[in-house]
Amino acid sequence: MILIVNKKLLSGRFKGISLWPFVILQNKYLKQDVLFLNHEKIHLRQQMELLVIFFYVWYAIEFFVRYLDCRNGMLAYRNISFEREAYRRESDLKYLEKRPFWAFLKFL
Repeated sequence: MILIVNKKLLSGRFKGISLWPFVILQNKYLKQDVLFLNHEKIHLRQQMELLVIFFYVWYAIEFFVRYLDCRNGMLAYRNISFEREAYRRESDLKYLEKRPFWAFLKFL
């Protein structure tokens, strides 16, 4: 995981984004936020499992489908299976040690 601090690359709604192998952070203080970093590490694992490019394709399609269902961008984002897994498991700092392959499928 390579951390980059650059708030200009992010919208005001998000503190960070994982773009394998980088995690772009809104501010330097997020480097100390273990829960936030764990959330992003979960995304990096998801990206590796789907060979990076397929993660982004799946993410975009799932966002679009969920947006069509609720017509709310933030609600659609929060209900993407990748996000649901990361938010639900971010407080478990040992999660990645025991996480099964393609665990995000449980959150569809």
